Amino acid sequence: MDKIPMTPAGYKALNEELKQFKTVERPAIIRAIAEAREHGDLSENAEYHSAKEKQSFIEGRIKELEGLIGRANVIDPATLSGPIKFGATVVLVDEDDVEKTFKIVGEAEANIEKGLLNINSPLARALIGKDEGDSVEVKTPGGDKDYEILSVNYV
Repeated sequence: MDKIPMTPAGYKALNEELKQFKTVERPAIIRAIAEAREHGDLSENAEYHSAKEKQSFIEGRIKELEGLIGRANVIDPATLSGPIKFGATVVLVDEDDVEKTFKIVGEAEANIEKGLLNINSPLARALIGKDEGDSVEVKTPGGDKDYEILSVNYV
């Protein structure tokens, strides 16, 4: 199995989510299923079917999280330096003089709204190996975009 690159913060977040599912969500859904069973005929019991669907989701997510955590290759960006690579926080400016800040992270922790850029995204792939002052052109679904790299740090 391939290792999944992950920051310490991403690894911690996945562990916390797993703990939440195992200690809170799973016991709650087991109680909800037991309660729904007490209502009688299961074939026409909407509460029971809803609880079973939620249980299926929870068990699936637990398996997914355990798989991600088991394959995690935790990389601390604070130990890195140099050109852009995994874990870099990059400040870019586009052709419209709009500044954007992204941290290049693994797929499991990516969240573009929070500025966490998937290492497999077109923008991250274009940035890898570049340094401050370099320009990059990125092919996006909305057309080509040009960016200038203002700063790179590993905090």
